[in-house]
Amino acid sequence: MDDNSLPPHGLIEQARGLLNAGQVERAAATARLRLNQAPDDVDALEILALVFQQRGQAGQGIAILERIISLAPGLDWPRDDLAILLAGLGRFDDAEATCHAALARNARNAQAHAMLGSLLTRRRDLPGGEQAYRRALDLVGDHPPTQVALAANLIEQGKLEAAEPLLVRADQLQPHDGETLAHWSRLRELAGDLAAARTLLDRAERAGHDVTLRRAILLDRERRHAEALAVIEAVPGQPGGDALLERGRLKEKLGRPAEAFADFTAGKARLAARDGLAYDADAVAREYETLAGLVETRGQPPAAARAGGPQPVFIFGFPRSGTTMVEQILTSHPAIAAGGELPFVSELVGLLETRFGGLAALWQPGVGEVLRDHYLDRADRFGLRDTGALLFTDKMPLSEVWTPVILAAFPEAKLIRMVRHPLDTAVSMLSHNLTHGEFCGYRIEDIATHMQAVHALTGRYARAMDCAALAVRYEDLVADQETWTRRLLDHLDLPFEPACLRFHENRRYAPTPSYAQVSEPLNDRSMGRWRQYREPLAPQARALAEVIADLGYEA
Repeated sequence: MDDNSLPPHGLIEQARGLLNAGQVERAAATARLRLNQAPDDVDALEILALVFQQRGQAGQGIAILERIISLAPGLDWPRDDLAILLAGLGRFDDAEATCHAALARNARNAQAHAMLGSLLTRRRDLPGGEQAYRRALDLVGDHPPTQVALAANLIEQGKLEAAEPLLVRADQLQPHDGETLAHWSRLRELAGDLAAARTLLDRAERAGHDVTLRRAILLDRERRHAEALAVIEAVPGQPGGDALLERGRLKEKLGRPAEAFADFTAGKARLAARDGLAYDADAVAREYETLAGLVETRGQPPAAARAGGPQPVFIFGFPRSGTTMVEQILTSHPAIAAGGELPFVSELVGLLETRFGGLAALWQPGVGEVLRDHYLDRADRFGLRDTGALLFTDKMPLSEVWTPVILAAFPEAKLIRMVRHPLDTAVSMLSHNLTHGEFCGYRIEDIATHMQAVHALTGRYARAMDCAALAVRYEDLVADQETWTRRLLDHLDLPFEPACLRFHENRRYAPTPSYAQVSEPLNDRSMGRWRQYREPLAPQARALAEVIADLGYEA
């Protein structure tokens, strides 16, 4: 059925002409006439699939595409279209599996590589997404949409110097593309070149691109908070979730905390509804009870032998607790490379489930070695072990939940645990769009619940395993930077490096909401932020009283 040597049937040519003319229903009827004659005509089925897609009937479109794949397994386009439809329905795992199947059939399918890049980037496997986008470009050459997508991925990784040539080239090929210009403006802003960012944003606006939020963020970076707020408030209608968060952050800076908290709450609710996200406290409780129970009944998992070469340093902590700051300090040392938020530990958990049948397999001989080798292989593929550094950072937030997995693979790993006043952390999480922590960050109540759950779990780990991490309080680091920097380096068995005290001069862009803060010297502006929200935070202060006290803070 995939023989393209024969010309299409006359009804097929007629149906295609109707579809191109926008006569969707007549095209569908004509395609069905052909299918009455030849039920397995792939061309007619393709037209029906396109009709369903134009109608927004994704389910019917998927069924047709799956039938085409069974009839003509040698074709690329049905799998490509199927992946797009599945992703549009939020079935991202199925879409990714479809891309892998397409590439297993034809490794030169550029569309499948590009779609895989999009899916991997979405789930924060940024290096994997980069590789997929690069493979697509290797196959097709200059292609502005893929160049821009790869550049956006690289920006998220902090690879600004690698991203900019792609945007320059895309702009040369399509000089009036607003999306290209908006990404380029963001890159220049992140690099600290605010004048160039403004020029590019003006070009994007002239190209018809909506730059409202980016303009407000740029004005905010310039400390023109009132002007930034005016830009957002001038837009008619209800702002989107991200705009509400930015508006709330601006109102806080302008001394309007009650309005700011309302914007944070509304913005997060809007984002959660838009993306279909919710925190399942019961599921988290069950999972954490299983984890703690395994460790308490079986003890510490058997450890893998140490492998040679550069090793990971794990930086634990909630989002917005200071993990980015510590990473910037450490990676100012020539012996430490920046890994950022690596997905490898979650991959190890998935490997335990798919290959070994679950977390209990951690206590089987040899499993630790498998996990270690998988992690290091992934690190090698992402270039983290060929930088000349002895260590590289892994600062995926809340990876302390998987401490038994980490210690099975890396029993000698250096662990650092960042701590910040829980209410400061909670406010900061509420005011930014973060998906870490099982989507707990979309409601202040869920943030507090997850803090309690993680605190209880790690406490049980500490009593059942030898998992000593260097605990660093954000407030102590700010108060005495040199003492705590020396302690951090001592913990890693490294000599003191004065450049670590000048971490804000680190040319690396930190791809987190903290990027602006870590480009400045340490300051205490964000400490005690929660106090201006004392009234709306009162229920969380009561719920977290034990955690707050255990960590040495006062509410």
